Formats: sequence, structure tokens, C-alpha cells
Amino acid sequence: MLVIPAVDVLDGKAVRLTQGDYGRVDEAGDPLELVRRAAGFSPPFVHVVALGAARDGGVPVELARAVVEAASPVPVQFGGGVRSVGDAEALRGAGVARVMIGTAAFGEIPLEEFGDVVVAVDVAEGIVRTAGWRESSGLTTAAALERCADAGVTKVLCTAVARDGTRSGPDLDLLGDARSLFGGEILAAGGIRDADDLAAIEALGIDGAVVGRAWLEGTYAF
Repeated sequence: MLVIPAVDVLDGKAVRLTQGDYGRVDEAGDPLELVRRAAGFSPPFVHVVALGAARDGGVPVELARAVVEAASPVPVQFGGGVRSVGDAEALRGAGVARVMIGTAAFGEIPLEEFGDVVVAVDVAEGIVRTAGWRESSGLTTAAALERCADAGVTKVLCTAVARDGTRSGPDLDLLGDARSLFGGEILAAGGIRDADDLAAIEALGIDGAVVGRAWLEGTYAF
């Protein structure tokens, strides 16, 4: 199973949010230093989200380029602010190996036009959230995953918003449902504490997990 360290960036600092609440922020240090540290584990990817861009739009191409350089030779999975096909291409041009999209995946642009992306399926109370988790897409988890499958998407990141940043354990019901609905690669996020949680996720047939607070606070070691 893929285990991917995460670094979230807000206002130039590495942070961890609790349940996606921009008012509940814990600073984690210098983002590029953490990216270098994460890359030192030789993970399959380093996962970075520009939270301000995810909320407001506008891809931070310079940040993406700096992250790619800091993580090298480990490839980067990067998201935040993609609202158009051009935004996704700009991130690829900055060297991002896997571009993540959330808001744009459930908007008016045909999902097929974005090419090979990771779609963020961020779920709160059974509904997929967008715009930095502040808005509702109006889609259930099943409807969102069906849209992804119909568009030929092969990779999704399924996050339990209520668990994110809490280290309260993953939402295994959500992940089990996602596995039954989507045949491609599924990455799990939200609430992951330790190796036991990862084993429980793997037992569901989930392909990987994105680990944030657990690695930053030392309850999971790569």
C-alpha cells in the first residue's frame, strides 16, 4: 500500500487544520524544510496542498516549483486552486507529477478535459465538499465517484472531513463504500493515527493513504 506524507501550506507556512476549519490552525514549520524531510523517507510521492489556493482559487505555480525542487528526486502530488484546464497544465509545467483537483472536478468543465489527475473526493455528512471544504457540491459520495468513473478518472483521494486532523481513526465505512463504488486507485485521508489504522485501511482493499498530522507529530514513522 502507498503511504504518502502530507504537507499543507497556508500563508507561506506549513500548517495542520482540524476538520478543514481555517480558524483551527496549528503551525508546523517551514513547508520546504518539511517537504525535504518527507522526501528523505523515500515515499512514493510527497503530497502538498496549498490551502489558501484551494479555498480561493489561483494556482501557486512558484510554490509548486519550489516544492518539486525540494522533494527531488521524489515525485510530488500537488493540489490547491485548480479551476481550469490551464491551471492543471501550469502545475504540470512546474514539474508536478500528479495534479489534484477538487472543486473543478465537480463544476462545469468536463472532467475528461483535465487529463490524468487525482480527484479529491472530500466528504462531510455524506456530501462532497468543494472550495477548501467550505461549499457543498450537492453530490453524494456515490454520485461523485460515478462521475469520476464515467469520465475515465483512475485515481481519487477520499477524505473524511470530520476526521481530518483529529487522529481519531479513519472512516472505514466511507472507505469501504468507496471501494465498492470505484474500481481505480483510492487513496484514503482523514483521522489516520498509526500503522494499525493503515492495516485496517489496507484490509479494505484501499490502495494507499495520505498521512499528515500523524507523521508530523510522531505517532506514525515512515
